[in-house]
Amino acid sequence: MQLINTTPPVIRLNDADNVGVATRALPQGLPLDGDSERVARHNIDAGHKVALTAIATGDSIIKYGQVIGRASRDIAVGEHVHTHNVAMLERDTTLTDFQPFPRSPTQDTDRTFMGYHRPNGQVGTRNYIGILSTVNCSATVAKVAAEQLNANPEIEALGFDGVVPITHGSGCAMNTESEGFAFLERVIAGYARHPNFALVVIIGLGCETNQVKQLVESAGLSDERRLAYFNIQQVGGTRASIGKAYEQVLGMARAHGRDERRPASLKHLSVALQCGGSDGYSGITANPALGHAADLIVRHGGSAILSETPEIYGAEHLLLDRAVDVEVARKLLARIAWWKHYTEINGAELNNNPSPGNKAGGLSTILEKSLGAVAKGGASSLNDVLEYAEPLKVPGFNFMDSPGYDPASVTGQIASGATLVCFTTGRGSVSGFKPAPCLKLATNTAMYETMHEDMDINCGAIIDGEMSVEAMGEAIFEKILAVASGEASASESLGYGSNEFVPWMVGAIT
Repeated sequence: MQLINTTPPVIRLNDADNVGVATRALPQGLPLDGDSERVARHNIDAGHKVALTAIATGDSIIKYGQVIGRASRDIAVGEHVHTHNVAMLERDTTLTDFQPFPRSPTQDTDRTFMGYHRPNGQVGTRNYIGILSTVNCSATVAKVAAEQLNANPEIEALGFDGVVPITHGSGCAMNTESEGFAFLERVIAGYARHPNFALVVIIGLGCETNQVKQLVESAGLSDERRLAYFNIQQVGGTRASIGKAYEQVLGMARAHGRDERRPASLKHLSVALQCGGSDGYSGITANPALGHAADLIVRHGGSAILSETPEIYGAEHLLLDRAVDVEVARKLLARIAWWKHYTEINGAELNNNPSPGNKAGGLSTILEKSLGAVAKGGASSLNDVLEYAEPLKVPGFNFMDSPGYDPASVTGQIASGATLVCFTTGRGSVSGFKPAPCLKLATNTAMYETMHEDMDINCGAIIDGEMSVEAMGEAIFEKILAVASGEASASESLGYGSNEFVPWMVGAIT
């Protein structure tokens, strides 16, 4: 706490900024920088913005050296700068002056993690067995079968981390030509082939839209040694299906034998970059530190996947500037255009984000939130843009289209091939994402201390003056390798991860 008290009450993140960020709660009248003429005009919460210069109505509000909005009225030095005096600034991004960004190089490295090597060349960070439901009607069978198998000590004795039921509330009454149906098929197929699952059983009802046999055939899921499937209606009902799933999994597990962790190069590691419950510190501490860690992953030959398209809106130019070619840039702009249309036809707008919790934490506009969110992506070249749950094809830094809703976004990232999740949070998050382990990175010390059992790393040490962004990024990188090698994350130790499979549902249900 002593280090926090000696930290300047307000920090300016860029020399061009006309607002600063409160490092702690500021009482009215507190000098901002030792000058008695520059004082807080109100009580200002930690993480919120304060005017460092006078800002006239219509002038740009600048943070991170970037415009985050415009002043909706005159703002005096020392005033609280937030939603009551900041308006959204719309802007269009074009490729008129586009220049390709050099592809980030990788280096020869002896850094490895201890992973599970699969026959197809993939490497997992965990060794689960998955029971996947194609439709909500088979969810109960999947859950009960998994529960019974997890109670059998033979599963652990054979070296498996457990049996995970992957269930959802959809799969029927859908237009098979719709985007929503394509998303669901891609998600289930992505989980079925995921390297963190050693074995998979897929269960359907039999009459649903999302037919299990069609799914298996269209996705090329043909390895009978690790994958089986059936329909409840053909087996004879619920009890018979639970029994079949139980025996099928147990038989496959015995035939599979015991897997052991072995060294694997980082080219086999793919990390999902995610944030939730963001606050005014997110773009200052955890997000840029995670970005530095992501750059280290890429430099060592691995991959990182940034997501949440509504939360890069307004900062997409920073990603476009890093696109390796114009086709990648066009794919990103196409996803932004899709979201503008999607929100418009649903009577909304992209600036509906930030959420009330984000605003309580100090974020005023989607531009401000997006600038902080993009920091998770580091500075590596943008090598590809994926549609939701599309398999990762190009190693390195990728962007995957998704909603800003964390469970749906992470579900897509895992389906794309992410074998570990890094989740930054300022307000606090308690989710996990089996079969991928999830690291929680706290943006501020106060929340970390309050929710320390749910957090893995306190990035608040940056604002406390204890560590630099780069040093914290290196610490995150080392933690990623430790967890990828089997160390339990906080979420795993608390049992989270079986309820966060949330495919993105788009389109009419009939």
